[in-house]
Amino acid sequence: MSGREDDEALAGSAVAALVGQLELTPKPGLPDPRDLRAEVTRRDLRALRWSAKALAPGLAAMAAAARRDGGATPALRAELGSIGRCAEHTVGLTGGGHRGALWVLGLLVAAAALDRRATGPEVTATAKRIAAHADRRAPRRPSRGSTVSVKYGAAGARGEARAGFPHVRGALEALTAVRSAGAPEPCARLDALLTIMSTLQDTELLYTAGPHGLRHVQAGARGVLEAGGTATEAGRAGLAALDDDLHARGWSPRGSGALLAGALFVDALPVPPL
Repeated sequence: MSGREDDEALAGSAVAALVGQLELTPKPGLPDPRDLRAEVTRRDLRALRWSAKALAPGLAAMAAAARRDGGATPALRAELGSIGRCAEHTVGLTGGGHRGALWVLGLLVAAAALDRRATGPEVTATAKRIAAHADRRAPRRPSRGSTVSVKYGAAGARGEARAGFPHVRGALEALTAVRSAGAPEPCARLDALLTIMSTLQDTELLYTAGPHGLRHVQAGARGVLEAGGTATEAGRAGLAALDDDLHARGWSPRGSGALLAGALFVDALPVPPL
């Protein structure tokens, strides 16, 4: 496989992970195929699918940049930022938005491109080294996420990356544990999402619901897991109640959805031969 083909394969895998996250159901507070019941949400979900696919060229360019650079350098971090801002603009033209997922997947794709034999914690560790550098070309204006992070002392997307994506690692562990217990794949993915939701300081939730709302969502996710997870009758009932509650309140844990997409991407990376 040529370098360009490998870059495109990584990008395609990342897009597939994001689409897989979108198609997962029932996701508490997040768009999923059940939303086809309403015309407005049908349009929203269709836009999210199209915009997910629109990320592919930008993600491939990030993989290529990492392959050319060959290391987790400040120059690579700056180039990834420039590519990401261009990709963000392109995605906006499609009518959807995946800013959080672009940040997560972009760093993980670049990390995977730097070492095609790396999997799991090795990929997140490399992403951590990339994220440790400042993006010297970034605009000076603060984002909504960074403003919320400062206001509430939350790690935010930048802090998550600089910590080596601990919630992605936690989701990978949940996927392995639930699969090993013999549960269906959708249950493994839903439990992984709930694992993220149970502890993540989601800046989107902090913005819309404040600290009390964030704690409410975290407790609800923990409750489903403590009931046995989504493979059990009690867990499914808890999931349905949490989903109804979040939709009624208009609270959406988008940060958790983006990190689940990142976990699904890393999970799908081929295991290198011994």
